[in-house]
Amino acid sequence: MKKILFVVAIFATMAATAFAINNDLLRQQLKLFSETLSYINVNYVEVPDQKELIYGAIQGMLTTLDPHSSFMKPETYQEFKTDTRGEFGGLGIQIAIRDRVLTVIAPIEDTPAWKAGIKSGDRIIRIENQATEGMSVMDAVRILRGEPNTPVTITIWREGQSTGKDFTIVRDIIKVKSVRHERYGDIGYVRITNFNENTSSELRDSLKDLESQPLSGLVLDMRNNPGGLLNQAIDVTSAFISPNKLVVYTEGRTSSRTELHSKVFDNKQREYPMVVLVNGGSASASEIVSGALQDYKRAIIMGTQTFGKASVQTVIPLSDGSGMRLTTARYYTPFGGAIQGVGITPDVIVEQGRIVRDEGTEGMREADIPGHIRGEFEGIPAEDNSTSEMPLDDLQLLRAIDVLSAIHVFGGKLDLNNK
Repeated sequence: MKKILFVVAIFATMAATAFAINNDLLRQQLKLFSETLSYINVNYVEVPDQKELIYGAIQGMLTTLDPHSSFMKPETYQEFKTDTRGEFGGLGIQIAIRDRVLTVIAPIEDTPAWKAGIKSGDRIIRIENQATEGMSVMDAVRILRGEPNTPVTITIWREGQSTGKDFTIVRDIIKVKSVRHERYGDIGYVRITNFNENTSSELRDSLKDLESQPLSGLVLDMRNNPGGLLNQAIDVTSAFISPNKLVVYTEGRTSSRTELHSKVFDNKQREYPMVVLVNGGSASASEIVSGALQDYKRAIIMGTQTFGKASVQTVIPLSDGSGMRLTTARYYTPFGGAIQGVGITPDVIVEQGRIVRDEGTEGMREADIPGHIRGEFEGIPAEDNSTSEMPLDDLQLLRAIDVLSAIHVFGGKLDLNNK
């Protein structure tokens, strides 16, 4: 009982100091908390663990705020600090709480989750047969991570399914190449799967290779990119707009506005038109890049609405070795567009799909007819530009290439308002 009263006294002291204006209301609420805690301690059918009661109260308090604020017990907080510094075995997914359910933002390409068929929007209803209802993101991450080459079973509910489906996935060290590129004729294609410490350097190498020959346009693909490091998002944006331009800013209730600006990327001025591909799995850092390029009319944003994760979490160590992740600010696009809970709305909405081609006579050309009259240049091999074949199974990418090709044919330019 003394320990309970001591904890309550700490709560009361902190509350009275920080919120002096609302002293009367806070005293009433803390009295209610004290009454409840005392009654549980005396009358519960078993002797309760007082530390767990307090931890549960703190966790419940943070849960009422937003899906990204959470409490970490000492062991969870210690694992969190270790995981941010070293390697770990994982599945390769980023998760969040959406509608109070643990939800996959997106799997990262070429990771165990991606290879197993996990998709953006999947709801994780059980982990190792443990229900995830009420489970925080950090607690879920702690269970999902583990030694490489060890299995973990998650139960997924997917829209359109009547029951959950089990996926047993073997953990692996999550080290993926962040950027890859292709060339489709004179149109460049850059795919960014996530934003890690190597993203900007890999992008620099990809652009150097693509720009060794003239480009008439560039597709920047950030579909199913769950985000990552903020400084890398600034670097990626800096590759396509002038230095010292506002990329994103944050605003919180108590902190002043913080602005982040573009910087010198590689001293090259890129003015070719761009299309940025996004979808519901594009979140956080990828939304920051998309929002800036859209605001400055540097690129056409194409695809579907993005995830809408653009809040700042501050990790705060607590006195007993536990920790707290508290949402303290929101990100905004350069011209004041809200991202959090809204996402980036594409300029051109294109749902994903596949082009189905009839294998009959449709698409037959004169040259395919036996006995046709040969043309003057028939049989001369086309010039090899070391380009990839068109991605016929990716409707969104095909539409992006179509748009850039049309801009090039008509000699037009995007309204480059970035100088």
